[in-house]
Amino acid sequence: MPTDHTLIEQTRRWLEDVVIGLNLCPFARRPLHAGQVHFEVTPATDAGTLLTDLHAALAALDNDKTIETTLLIIPRMLEDFGDYNDFLSLCDALLERFEWDGVYQVASFHPHYQFADTEPEDAENRTNRSPWPMLHLLREDSVSEALAHYPDPEQIPQRNIARMRALTDDELARLDALQAQPST
Repeated sequence: MPTDHTLIEQTRRWLEDVVIGLNLCPFARRPLHAGQVHFEVTPATDAGTLLTDLHAALAALDNDKTIETTLLIIPRMLEDFGDYNDFLSLCDALLERFEWDGVYQVASFHPHYQFADTEPEDAENRTNRSPWPMLHLLREDSVSEALAHYPDPEQIPQRNIARMRALTDDELARLDALQAQPST
């Protein structure tokens, strides 16, 4: 297992090269360059510990307004996308229990991400693939503000799918390498 520092650097490289580099999220560049993205690696190997770490990460957002968003990296569990997808309902329950529903949202990224009614290698799945399972914690008010000032935000998913479909074989191979779990 790579060190936490290596996991964070791999995730940062994925964020810079894939998410920002391919403009999959037009809102990611500003907080990253402003130092407002917090990268955290959880040592969790079970759901209870991961929920505790998720709660702590959300509480940190409550207590530190200089953090715009957190990427909670999960390298030691939820390798199976089905298990990961099931875990997301526990994330939603945690948000509701602590009255963070509507304050924060959890976006999902996984090395084997697959939208419903798609085949594993369909282009749209690559838009949410990352080197490691992770939870992206976002401030709802920041999301709403960003969307309010962006033309046609509802078209972002379609633009992302079109971008993925337009990649050459070499570009797809490079993307797959960035989204795969590195061995070191």
